[in-house]
Amino acid sequence: MTNSKKIDCITFFDNNFMFEIRYNILANYVDYFLVCESIYDHRGNLKKPNFIFKDEYDKNKIKYILLEKPFPKNTNRWENQALQREFIIENLDFALPEDLIFFSDPDEIIRPELLINFELKKKYGIFLQDCFNYKLNLFNPYESPWEGTRVVKKMNLKSINFMRQKILTKNLKYSFLRIDKERSIQIVENAGWHFNNLMSPKDISLKLKTFAHKEFSGKEFSSEEVIRDKIEKKIDLFNRGHTYKVLDINNNFPKYILDNLEKFSNYII
Repeated sequence: MTNSKKIDCITFFDNNFMFEIRYNILANYVDYFLVCESIYDHRGNLKKPNFIFKDEYDKNKIKYILLEKPFPKNTNRWENQALQREFIIENLDFALPEDLIFFSDPDEIIRPELLINFELKKKYGIFLQDCFNYKLNLFNPYESPWEGTRVVKKMNLKSINFMRQKILTKNLKYSFLRIDKERSIQIVENAGWHFNNLMSPKDISLKLKTFAHKEFSGKEFSSEEVIRDKIEKKIDLFNRGHTYKVLDINNNFPKYILDNLEKFSNYII
């Protein structure tokens, strides 16, 4: 197991700031980053490639793939999101059967120390992560622990979207008679962070207007003024009655953040 490669896979839209955080937290713990960007948003609208190779990045460690084929005209946003995810599999031909394929949304980051001697003892793994909204230390207790990063060996990888949609902790509650529910799942607790919407009101607005949740693209959710007000009040974007909690920055946060508090001062309360 120790000889297997660890490949950190994400889809990408435009958040280079979040990838910079991801890279600096995980670069010494994974063998490769695989970044999949499309020149179309999930609505099917043409967009420019946004990923930036910063000078600090080890170019040999990042495999950047650009999906240039348009999404089918008869698909919805969720199906387009799934198609972008599955394009990753087509570009994992360099991976060996025993290699570990980690898939995360870009703002889900594994606690790096867990990767040092990580061993996948089940078919799939789920990393339970603390959820933060808007700021690095604005804790969201309502969605924590967040079922974030998934992992599977390359030889068992059939669909990334399947991992995201069907590999769930609740599967373990079902009877063994429910053969439609995958139960070979390893749960990893206290396993990292989900830094949700760690961006400006303008960028959050763009995200809401273009991502798969069409129901939240209207002005009552996506206007910059509404978003700015909710950030200031530390409340949920989607009117679910959630109020978030400010946590002290301590050793539970990534070392990279602790070492660069001034750099991230705008994202700390």
